[in-house]
Parts: sequence; C-alpha cells; structure tokens
Amino acid sequence: MTDERIPLRLIGAIVATGALAFIGILTETVMTVLFPQLMREFRVDTATVQWITTIYLLTVAATMPMSSFLKRRFRLKAIFVAAVALALVGSVIMIVANAFPLLIVARVIQGVGSGVATPLMMNIILEQSPRSKIGRLMGVGSLVITVAPAIGPTVGGAVTTVLPWRAIFVIAVPFILAACALGLACIEQRSPTEDAYLDPLQVASIIVALVGMVLGLNQAGVAVSNAVAGHDATRPAVVATTSVVVGLAALLAFCWLTKRAFSPLLRLGILRDPVVLLHLVAYLVMPIVSIGFGYVITNVAQLGLGTNAFLAGSLVLPGALVGAVCAPVGGWLYDRFGAVGPVLVPFGVATLGPVLLFAFALHLTPAMLAGFYFVFGFCFALGNSNVMTSALGSIPHEFAPDGNAIFNTALQFGGAAGTALFSTILAVAQAGHGAEGSAEFMHATAVGGQWVFATMIAICVVGWSCLAAAFRIRAHRA
Repeated sequence: MTDERIPLRLIGAIVATGALAFIGILTETVMTVLFPQLMREFRVDTATVQWITTIYLLTVAATMPMSSFLKRRFRLKAIFVAAVALALVGSVIMIVANAFPLLIVARVIQGVGSGVATPLMMNIILEQSPRSKIGRLMGVGSLVITVAPAIGPTVGGAVTTVLPWRAIFVIAVPFILAACALGLACIEQRSPTEDAYLDPLQVASIIVALVGMVLGLNQAGVAVSNAVAGHDATRPAVVATTSVVVGLAALLAFCWLTKRAFSPLLRLGILRDPVVLLHLVAYLVMPIVSIGFGYVITNVAQLGLGTNAFLAGSLVLPGALVGAVCAPVGGWLYDRFGAVGPVLVPFGVATLGPVLLFAFALHLTPAMLAGFYFVFGFCFALGNSNVMTSALGSIPHEFAPDGNAIFNTALQFGGAAGTALFSTILAVAQAGHGAEGSAEFMHATAVGGQWVFATMIAICVVGWSCLAAAFRIRAHRA
C-alpha cells in the first residue's frame, strides 16, 4: 500500500522555496509604496520611478518560461542555490545603492531570482507530493503567490513609517539565509536530470514576446493617462504599439520554433487539449482582478475617500490574511471532492465582491471597501490554487514542469495586465476633474472605481465560464 503521509523533508523543502518566492513577490508590491521617497531621494519623476516595478515584472516574465528547462537540466539544489544567491545579491545592492540605475540593476537580479524560485516550489510539490495530498500542498504554494502581493502595500507602509525604506531589504536578508539553510537540508532529488538543450533562438523569441507584451500594456496605460491629462502621449503610444506588435510576432516565432525543435524550451503540445487551454485562460484573467485589487483599493481609499497611505494599505490586509488560511483549505476540498465544486462554487461567490463594490461605489466607506474585498479574497483563495492543480491533472506527469512554467508565466502576465488596465481606467475618470483632494476629484475617483469594478465583474464571468466549459468537456469524456 502506498504511503500517503507528507514527509517532513518535503514540508521543509516547500517552506524553504516558498519563503524565497514569498520574499521576491512581496518586494514587487512593497516598492509601489516607496515611490514618493525614491523620487525625492534620487531626483526622478513618476515616469522614471515606475521602472522599479516594471523592470522587475519584465524580468520575472522573461525568466519563468526557463523553469521547465532548468528542472530537466539541473539538480533542484543547484537551482535553489542560484535563486538564493540572486536574491541576496539583489537585496545587498538595494541596501547600498546610491544611484537610480543601480536600483534598476538590483531589481533585474531580484526578478531573475523570483522567476526561478516560484516555479521551483511548484515543481517540487508536483513531483514529490503524495497524490492524495497534492491539492492542499498546491494550496500552500498558491497562498505564497496570492498573499504576498496583497500584503505588500501594508508591509511597505508599516515599515517605512518608522524606518528608512532600505530597512525592508535589510530585514529580508536573514530570512533569505534561513531559507537557504532549510532548503539545503531538505530539498531532495527524486528524478534524474536530462541532457536538455537550450536553443538560443527559442530563448530570445520568448523573452522578446513576454517583455514586448508586458511593456506594451504598461506603456499603453501611460499613453492613455498622459492623453487624458492633456500631456504629450506620442512617445508612450508609439512604444506601446511597437512593443505589442513585436511581442506578438516573437510569440508566433516561438510557437513555430517549438513545434520544429527536438528539445523545445516549453512543450506547448499540452495546450492542444481544450481542457488545459480553458484552464489556462481562466488562470490568466483571474489574476487581473486579484492582483489588480491591491492597486485599486489603496488608490480609491486615498484619492476617493481621503484616507492616509497606511490605512489604505491596511484595507487589503483582512482579505489577504484570510487567503493565507483558505488556500490550503481549498486544496483539501479538492483532494476530498475533486475539482468541479471546489473551483466553480468559490469563484462564483467571489464575483459577489466586485458586484457589491460596483453597486455601492459612489457611497463607499473604508470599512465597506475592506469588507467587500474580504468576500472576494476569501472565496478566490479557496478556488484559485485548484485551477492549476486541475489543469495539470489532465496532462501526463512528465509534462508537469512545462505546465507549471506556462501557468506561472500566465499568472505573472495577468498581474501586470491588471495593474496597467485599472490604473488607466482610474486615470481616464480623474482627468479634468480638479486638483487632487478636491471634492470633484474625489467623486471622479469614485466613478472611476465603479468602472473598474464593472470590468472586474466581466473578467470574473469570463474566467468562471471558461472553467465551466472545461469541466463540461472533461465530464463528456468520462
């Protein structure tokens, strides 16, 4: 009889890689709170300082597709040590940097580390978990990905209230070292490595594709914001259009190269299955809402309700913390009842959060913002980890690293798209409505929030419909 207990060393390996991924993702959203301080210290404008976050997103998006190749080619401990080294080097540079370009270099290094660590955690779970426990362990992995960006603004606001902004990275160093010690003691190699070949053309095309599309979304938001504010939008519009066209062309080139390759970087054949493809679409669009919520709530609270930065960041905290509890619970429900109920029911109820926010958008209070987001955060955490688990259950086990890389890349891209989309909608609503802090500007922000919440409802319906269609196809096959 198969032993279905979870080994202690597996728990240690998941904690070690999860802590590393958590720190990397956390610093992604922490930095948004630091923009005003960084602008003053390094004498840069808003358009320049946002590259602190944008360059990180671009780097993570470009690195994650490599995870399948790394898993096949190198030992798990070697990959882990590389991620630790990158996280440490990036943090040290952030601590001592005295020029803005050095911060950009540090964020690139940290982005590579995070792009390696997050898929590594998921690969360990997929490869080494007992089959009957995989749902709850994937839930643990999912909470790292979903909770870290949600609590980032709160952590950043709390730390920088009493300490210099560099203290965030000073605090991170001991946690990175502790994760390193735990990982070296617990990570085991269960499967042999392969002589996988890294085709430079495939690598270049997927990097150009992802960087082009993320940059295009970002610059499109900048162009629209500039246009509605009456500023020159020509340059960001040209950059956005060029980036998207080049990105899509590179993506098509990557697909063509992969189809012809003997050792593809990502084995995209798994997407021929409509069940997997529909799961992927849902996993791409739902993070637009979940990660975008952190931006929307903090900005609506400050610019529409007049709260301070710390309170605005704190409004996200209850929904984020309940997510930390509910993600593993959702995984347990998956192990117990299968995929259909533990995915469709929570996602259906989660849509109620944006619906309530839309209905009360012009009469919101901070408590209502936090409460309605709590509804979404609670139910989203129950169902989200099960989407990837359900999809990977439809493909052969040896292709799991490819599915892991594809789904994690989609998650990162969806998060970047959410922030760009919602910031643009708010900017359009606010344009021409007086100075920040005026009653007219606050009302315009509330109206923009209502537009955002309507967009969130539509996205949630699309995601839910894709999953329902996938389960219907699977049931028909059975």
